[in-house]
Amino acid sequence: MMGDQNESIEIRVDKISQLFDSLDPFPFRERDLDSHAEEYIVGWARELPNDKPIRIVIHVPASELKSEHAKELNDSLHRYFEYRAAVIGRELKQLFSIGRKSALIGAAVLAICILGAQVVPKTLGTGNISIYLRENLYILGWVANWKPLEIFLYDWWPIAKRRNLYRRLSGANVQLKAAETASRQPSEVAPYR
Repeated sequence: MMGDQNESIEIRVDKISQLFDSLDPFPFRERDLDSHAEEYIVGWARELPNDKPIRIVIHVPASELKSEHAKELNDSLHRYFEYRAAVIGRELKQLFSIGRKSALIGAAVLAICILGAQVVPKTLGTGNISIYLRENLYILGWVANWKPLEIFLYDWWPIAKRRNLYRRLSGANVQLKAAETASRQPSEVAPYR
């Protein structure tokens, strides 16, 4: 990935089928990407500017350009990244659902602890034990809200960022180039495997 193609991810393979999981039983259009190929593409995509479209340039031998895999490659990559974005979107929805349930539980525990902290001095007096119990109830009430606060303040945005990256990849412009006629020498193109 170099030169004026700052939004390009370049891969060189001997066969297009190398990009896909060989153990996946589905037809080519529905197959999963090979985990190494996905890791490579996603890793480079993270480095690209967020405000520009992504282009994936795959360098293959000229004989691969007319293969059946070549005709379906664009759709296959788009569908795969759309699917992954949807899966990550469901993870985010599930996290928010857990956050809402945790917030309800945390709010209930906090309310009970605050009420308990007000009752303690009335039943035990104002001694050290009463102060100790009251302070511990306040702490317990706030600790019960730790998880929902963590979810709503911190945990969701890395997942949303990853989902958005996969959405961007699903809209990537995929180009196949013959390795012999590439604008750069094959040794300058990042090899895959």
